[in-house]
Amino acid sequence: MGTTIARNKKARHDYFIEDTMEAGIALVGTEVKSCREGRASFKDAYCDFIDGELYLLQMHISPYTHASPQLNHDPERPRKLLLHKRELRHLLGKIKEKGLTVVPLAIYLKNNRIKVEIALAKGKKQYDKRETIKKRDVDRQLRAVVKHRFSGK
Repeated sequence: MGTTIARNKKARHDYFIEDTMEAGIALVGTEVKSCREGRASFKDAYCDFIDGELYLLQMHISPYTHASPQLNHDPERPRKLLLHKRELRHLLGKIKEKGLTVVPLAIYLKNNRIKVEIALAKGKKQYDKRETIKKRDVDRQLRAVVKHRFSGK
């Protein structure tokens, strides 16, 4: 993965991540420039199949500040994710078979191209979320103890 533009922090909290993959994304010029400035947000973003194609919906990319309003893009328009047909069939099969969903994890630059990391994921129940938070707190405390012990204080 290259330079990260934005991360979907809620995804790992709300879902068990099964499998990840990289997808291209169809953007217009002002969206690319705005992304390069880091003006993208995953709040409430999700992926869905429309007519056999995978789209990224509700992702906010702010209008480019140096473009005229007539040339700028709609900040929350549906954006097509670019995948091979066999990858699309694989995702569609998994979604129908196991009750999984496709969630966006990150958007980043790779070889001067903007890519999206997507994941097949299964929703967490409330008690799973509490378990994750508890585990994270225990790991943090453990790291603090180890750091304190080996720092010589």
